[in-house]
Order: sequence, then C-alpha cells, then structure tokens
Amino acid sequence: MTTAKRDTYTPETLLSVAVQVFIERGYDGTSMEHLSKAAGISKSSIYHHVSGKEELLRRAVSRALDELFGILDEEHARVGTAAERLEYVVRRMVEVLMAELPYVTLLLRVRGNTGTERWALERRREFDHRVAALLKDAAVEGDVRADVEVRLATRLVFGMINSIVEWYRPEGPDGRSGAGEGEVVDAVARLVFGGLRKAS
Repeated sequence: MTTAKRDTYTPETLLSVAVQVFIERGYDGTSMEHLSKAAGISKSSIYHHVSGKEELLRRAVSRALDELFGILDEEHARVGTAAERLEYVVRRMVEVLMAELPYVTLLLRVRGNTGTERWALERRREFDHRVAALLKDAAVEGDVRADVEVRLATRLVFGMINSIVEWYRPEGPDGRSGAGEGEVVDAVARLVFGGLRKAS
C-alpha cells in the first residue's frame, strides 16, 4: 500500500484510509502504527480525530449498516406485495454494496473478536432476519416457490450478493471498464427471482 502524502486529515479521509488498511491487513493485524504510516500522519494526529482503531472500525461498519438498514425504510421496500418489496430490497442491496464497496467488504469480514465486531454481527443478523421475513411473506402469498426452505433460500441469496465484494471492481480486473452497476444489479435480480418465482 502506498503511503498517503497529506498534511491534514479529516475524519472522513482518515476513515477511508483505515478501511483499506483493515481490509488489507485484517482488523486484528492492524496497529495504530500501520494506520499512521498509511495515512502519512502521526499517531497523535489520528488520536486527534478518534479514540483508537476500534472507533474507526465502528464508524466504518456503521456506515455500511446504516446504508443497508436505510433500504428497508424506502417506500418501495414498504409498499406492494412481499415479492415486489423483496425484489426491490435485493436490487438495492446490490447497489449499496457496490456504492459502499470497501465499507461493506469490511462489514462482511468482521469475526466477532471485539465488542464492535460482535455488535456489527448482531446488526447484520437483524438485517438478514428482516429480509428473510420478506421472503417468507412472499412464499405465504404464493408468489415464490414453496419447495425451497426459506432459511436456505435466504442464505443462498445473501451468499450470491455478498460474493460480489470478492470480484467486483468498478474499473474491471485489468484496469478497463468492468461490468456496470446496473448490469450487475439486473443479473442478480434475474438469477435470484428466476429461481425463486413460481412458474406461471
């Protein structure tokens, strides 16, 4: 990782650097020394903005979680049939993942070794349960197939969406333009709902 050359840092720019270092080294493998070198500022300058690396982790995973939970408050996630709401939520999850790629990547890599990580895992489970409830409602309404167990279907859907963090790069793997955001969103929706919807 190249060291940043900056004289001043804002909490937002510091957070961006910290997220990259946490992803590269792992949260447990990152020290304040690593963060200070990556940011190109002294450790005391970092402490001017935050109390320590766990605060940076909490801010980072909170950003991802706030974006994901925000989807559930959007009008199209609350109005319509359960299947329509579910499809909207799935599409928006993919959009948020791509828009907040480093933050969601970090969220998906927390393991529960600290209080912040355990809190983040609990919030992730809560989000997963709310999406699973939509899938269950869609099955009850008869809009999705009943021969696939809801919990299994939910895990498979989340698995597909979460795997995007491992391969998606806006610029593509060779530095050229990669798959467009809309293309990825449409592909996920087609694959998920092509398999979930009941045959007419």
